[in-house]
Amino acid sequence: MIRWVLTIFLALIIFSSLLPWLEKLGIGRLPGDVRFTLFGKKIFLPFASTLLLSFAVVLLGRLLH
Repeated sequence: MIRWVLTIFLALIIFSSLLPWLEKLGIGRLPGDVRFTLFGKKIFLPFASTLLLSFAVVLLGRLLH
């Protein structure tokens, strides 16, 4: 279970860094992606997009294995 938590955490970090490029593709605006402003800072939590991208990576890994 700890491996899945670490995998999702790493995916969130990678996804957040690639967000400007991925938004041009439409990823990051799915239902389940949370955006809000707190104390003047914009915070983005891409839950749905992270799950979608993780699922795509798992499928790709299984096809290549």
